Amino acid sequence: MNVDSVRVRLDLAYDGTDFAGWARQPRLRTVQGAIEDGLERVLRLGPLGLPAPRLTVAGRTDAGVHARGQVAHVDVPLPRWDALPGRSDREPGDALVARLAGVLPRDVVVHRARLAPVGFDARFSALYRRYAFRIADDAALRDPLRRANVLWHRRALDVAAMHEAVQPLRGVRDFAAFCKPRPGATTIRELKELDWERPTDGPDAGLVVARVVADAFCHNMVRSLVGASIAVGEGHKPVTWPAQVLASRRRELNAAVVAAHGLVLEEVVYPPDADLAQRAERVRALRMEEDVWDGKG
Repeated sequence: MNVDSVRVRLDLAYDGTDFAGWARQPRLRTVQGAIEDGLERVLRLGPLGLPAPRLTVAGRTDAGVHARGQVAHVDVPLPRWDALPGRSDREPGDALVARLAGVLPRDVVVHRARLAPVGFDARFSALYRRYAFRIADDAALRDPLRRANVLWHRRALDVAAMHEAVQPLRGVRDFAAFCKPRPGATTIRELKELDWERPTDGPDAGLVVARVVADAFCHNMVRSLVGASIAVGEGHKPVTWPAQVLASRRRELNAAVVAAHGLVLEEVVYPPDADLAQRAERVRALRMEEDVWDGKG
């Protein structure tokens, strides 16, 4: 049965604690699985003889990683999209958000659903992804209400040294020493920002917080960078060490990968609507030969 479809952009958030990552896996609870199952219940594609909805996401996060600003798209048959408001006067996107709220588990929320601009691809159109990693290195800052998204660290960290140590890693680099190798996948990425700070106000006041921005991330990249930063912050390694590890391209020289729960996908940024298709075409050509694990911190 041939039915015209529309592409819908979903803006969503989730607590990754009890998920085995984003990507659907047999017999495991995943974010993709939860949302796709919810979409199937709401859209009722079976009676139309159409396949179940499939999501394309901006960044496939690993087990335990959270997201506040995740983006995905799904192609929805036009008749089902138009039917979403029912007898109400709501827009289809608003109706979809309301209906998903009634079927999704409490640890995943779709905040917004709207028709995507022409050429939009949640993964390939993205310019960059922004992550944050939060650490409490003082017992007084260990908030049990945030234990699922802040890493507790026993020793005080030298934030200035951590920040200085990772600045040489910015730019287009080969991050082989900071990525879990995958056959056929490149480890070259453009790290736009990697900053460590200790905020003095706001909800993160007193914590040690990293801001990490890149065009894409290879598997374990962010959590490996955080591990190397902590080694410097503790005084176990000199500030020159992360750059030396990067230059070596040898993963065995790097510090351990830190726990996932301190990592949050905060934002995915896209170009102006007129540039979406061109951006997607260019990035797709670069990534076609590899299955990029964006954000696998």
